[in-house]
Amino acid sequence: MMKAASVVSFGSPPEFVEQPAPSIVGADNVLLDVLAVGLHPIVRAQADGTHYMSPQAVPFTPGIDGVGQDGDGVLYYFILFESKYRGAMAEQVVVNTRHIVPLPPDADPVAVAATMNPAMSAWLALRGRTQFRAGQDVLVLGATGNSGRMAVRIAALLGARKVIAAGRDSGRLAELPALGATDVVAIGDPELLGATAADVDVVLDYVWGTPTAAIMAAIAAHRRDPGHKLTWVEIGSAAGPHASLPSAALRSCHIDIVGSGRGALSTDTIVAGLADLAAPVAVGDLIVEAEARPLADVAQSWQDASRLTARIVLLPGRTTPNKAGART
Repeated sequence: MMKAASVVSFGSPPEFVEQPAPSIVGADNVLLDVLAVGLHPIVRAQADGTHYMSPQAVPFTPGIDGVGQDGDGVLYYFILFESKYRGAMAEQVVVNTRHIVPLPPDADPVAVAATMNPAMSAWLALRGRTQFRAGQDVLVLGATGNSGRMAVRIAALLGARKVIAAGRDSGRLAELPALGATDVVAIGDPELLGATAADVDVVLDYVWGTPTAAIMAAIAAHRRDPGHKLTWVEIGSAAGPHASLPSAALRSCHIDIVGSGRGALSTDTIVAGLADLAAPVAVGDLIVEAEARPLADVAQSWQDASRLTARIVLLPGRTTPNKAGART
């Protein structure tokens, strides 16, 4: 038996329960002791039943990724693609060997668990859903959340000439030049944002909804070369799941709208991208502020997650992570 979190009803915080430990089935799987699991927005959305990848029935164990160790003490980042009911928030998990990424022995499990998910959205969007190359310009809509902040840092890390960061939180916006933003603009001023970002090559959109429609129209109105391709990547929907897009903008400019997520990207593409991403995360070039808590506090952590800027990372507790990732 083992301890785990369990969603027993959609829309309610998970319960801390005891359930049978998993067993390895098939030579392509590995059993990992789970050290750290991020409480990401997507995990909460799945547990609410509102995400397109939500399980269709309860109970199920939440959690889509984490950091674990095998029986030899080797440290891995893992991501769960195939199991709908056996998630990462448990003392042990069985993972397909194609979906694990080895980490350096001195990687910090908490930092990796906090950072990989918010960082992967921009990394995969730029590397897998666009033809982005160094020297191009990027606009990040929703740049003050954890994923948006990572998008700013990643765009700069990958060689963007300009990184324009747009968000609502003025305090958090002021921090973004230190992460690589060349310009910061309040997302509530579409005209100023349209003028500032008129000639960008890529938009990483974590906002969608009404703001996206207004900003797209403003960018189209200010664009100097309407034929120069703009790739608009829909990643998140903080302002709502639907946007009434301006038809004039789509007719008057070369705007390609694509989505980035599982389905839009193949499993093999995602795993290959994560292997590349793990290196800068493991050495601390990309890092999200984290708050570590025991898995037993999952219900309270669920309620706290929406008000904290730090990413909550839950520690299942069978083994205790330390800086070296060793068993203690």
